[in-house]
Amino acid sequence: MKVSEAVGRLLVERGVRQVFGLIGSGNFDVTLAMVEAGASFAPSRHEGGAITMADAFGRASGEVAACSVHQGPGLTNTMTGLTEAAKSRTPLLLLAAETAASATRSNFRIDQEALVTSVGAVVARLREPATALADAALALQRARDERRPVVLMLPLDIQAAECSSGAPPPAQPAAPPPEPQADAVHEVADLLVGAQRPVIIGGRGALGPGAREAIEELADATGALLATSAVAAGLFAGNPWSVGITGGFATPLAAELMVEADLVLSFGATLNMWSTRHGHLIGPGAHVVQVDIDRDAIGSHLRAQAGIVGDAAATARALAGELHRRGHHREGWRSAGLAERIARAGWSQQPFEEAASPDHIDPRALSIALDELLPAGRTLVVDSGHFMGWAPMYMAIAPDRGFIFTQSFQSIGLGLATAIGTAVARPQRLTVAALGDGGLLMSLPELETVARLSLNLLIVVYNDAAYGAEVHHFATLGKPTDIVRFPDTDFAAIAQACGLEGLTVRSPDDLAPAAEWLAGNRGKALLIDAKVIPTVVAEWLEEAFKGH
Repeated sequence: MKVSEAVGRLLVERGVRQVFGLIGSGNFDVTLAMVEAGASFAPSRHEGGAITMADAFGRASGEVAACSVHQGPGLTNTMTGLTEAAKSRTPLLLLAAETAASATRSNFRIDQEALVTSVGAVVARLREPATALADAALALQRARDERRPVVLMLPLDIQAAECSSGAPPPAQPAAPPPEPQADAVHEVADLLVGAQRPVIIGGRGALGPGAREAIEELADATGALLATSAVAAGLFAGNPWSVGITGGFATPLAAELMVEADLVLSFGATLNMWSTRHGHLIGPGAHVVQVDIDRDAIGSHLRAQAGIVGDAAATARALAGELHRRGHHREGWRSAGLAERIARAGWSQQPFEEAASPDHIDPRALSIALDELLPAGRTLVVDSGHFMGWAPMYMAIAPDRGFIFTQSFQSIGLGLATAIGTAVARPQRLTVAALGDGGLLMSLPELETVARLSLNLLIVVYNDAAYGAEVHHFATLGKPTDIVRFPDTDFAAIAQACGLEGLTVRSPDDLAPAAEWLAGNRGKALLIDAKVIPTVVAEWLEEAFKGH
């Protein structure tokens, strides 16, 4: 048996059930072996889409997905998506063919290891036929245990050799997360006992099993309010003490309460400029405490005074247990009046002056109308851009990873591939993709992938015929913005040409066919080309301007 076949079979035996990719001669055999061993393969139209699909599949399912690409340009095409996955600590395995060491004159030859290392991903390699199975098993193990993307280089000469590894090494159990240190737990418990107005923020690191329940128990013991970073939106959905997303998407009440907090305790959130509005949401006298499984993440907020290295669920339970031993229980600033204010604080409940246009729709009115149409159990995916706040701000977000947001690298154009990976991971749950026109035009070939895979997907394009963030930012500086404006694109027609349903929306009444589509059998994905009023400036962008 060739090494390529043996490695492909091993990865499926070890639990990889989904592969995304684009096939070339260098990765044909290993990918075919995975398919023949029982894995599902979703071919993309560009490697940049494939890697982001794998990233999203992992975020939505909690599993490690694989992405398979050709050597040289196949790998270079994945770099933006791989960088996003590395910055987001998404566990995935990228299988990258590699020219043989002796092929010094190959057009495909580049220093693949240096390239991958430069964007923060982990490099592994099949060293020789005798170690190939052990090398592949270890690469997959590292992706799972270290919760990060691992790129397994597959040299062509080793792939083509006879596998001499014999029996694969036994699978190793997942390494347990670090236990929170007792002295750190005591220190943070002291701060919680002294806090009158605590806020607990759940981030990406709090999306794991049992974390919500453990954090809510801790919040109940301390009277804390709950919030999330953007990527963890929906984590505390339904909890009456949850004020929703903090940072740029925060409601006015959430921002007000964040500033008033005398202790901010984050679980798996970096407390960066986006989640704190450049630090303005952290009051001058507030204690800042971070909990993270990654030691290097502690102290990401310059005012962090304490930290605990540990799993979110285990640490929250340890803190709640310590407070219970001390007999501490406090209502904090929770009150019936505050609960009523929180219940009425959603963006969709705030009055706004709807912008009027005969040919365009207010993006806020669009989002509210969609929220009323869509099933509650959807998964919302949002690309990056000026429009990106309207959907998560004006539409409810479901629990159980109901929001998938590839935004750690702040690249536009990842949203459609993110939606595809999410829909593949959750075929029974409607995926709703909110995209901008600029980002969709960057990823247009993957519309054919949506149609080919018959995905349960609704695509909503907030189409302002521009790079809106640049328009609104530079216009305020008195600069001309013609170079970031474009002719209008008929996305509904493009969608139909690719095999999807297409609908143009200029007013809420135009959404009627979308309601019929939702009520029907949804044999084809639907793309809504929403011609949004380009002069409406997103609230989050106005706050970002204040931060500079």
